[in-house]
Amino acid sequence: MSELVRVGNKIEKKNIIKPFILKMKGGGHAPSRTNFADAFTGAIGGLICIFVLLLLTNYTNAPWLMASLGGSCVLVFVVWNAPLSQPRNIIGGHLVSACIGLVLYSTLGSSMLSISLGVGLTIFFMALLGIIHPPAGANPIIIILGGYSWSYLIMPVLIGAVIIVFFGLLINNLRETRKYPQFW
Repeated sequence: MSELVRVGNKIEKKNIIKPFILKMKGGGHAPSRTNFADAFTGAIGGLICIFVLLLLTNYTNAPWLMASLGGSCVLVFVVWNAPLSQPRNIIGGHLVSACIGLVLYSTLGSSMLSISLGVGLTIFFMALLGIIHPPAGANPIIIILGGYSWSYLIMPVLIGAVIIVFFGLLINNLRETRKYPQFW
């Protein structure tokens, strides 16, 4: 596909597809793997958080765990210094996305439209509010497909996010080379 553009006194055809396709080539190098200590800290942090949430679920017969919290553990314990891994992003991202999922489920029910709209609105509001947390993008899908009620906002969403932040503070700061959080 091409478009006509004026260059001085001449009109030339400009290919607009080729530059678009060339952007998809990538460029730089993939980041190297993490070191053993960081991988081990990540594994221990994720193991402890999910174990505690499952223990609470089994002990109380209430849902303390949802799938997106596993993704939050990866960010908190492996890329702990990234903006997306900070407490406000974790807690705020999960709360906003869960609210959106709950509002859409209560108004539109479970449908292709409500799920798609839920993810789109979640991305929009997390970006607009500066609380981007990628695992939280799954919350509207989880909530709408699961047909959850408003109590899901507190448990597992809020309490689960707070538990992950709590263990993130403890475990990450045990290492001399880490300072978590980078900001609140």
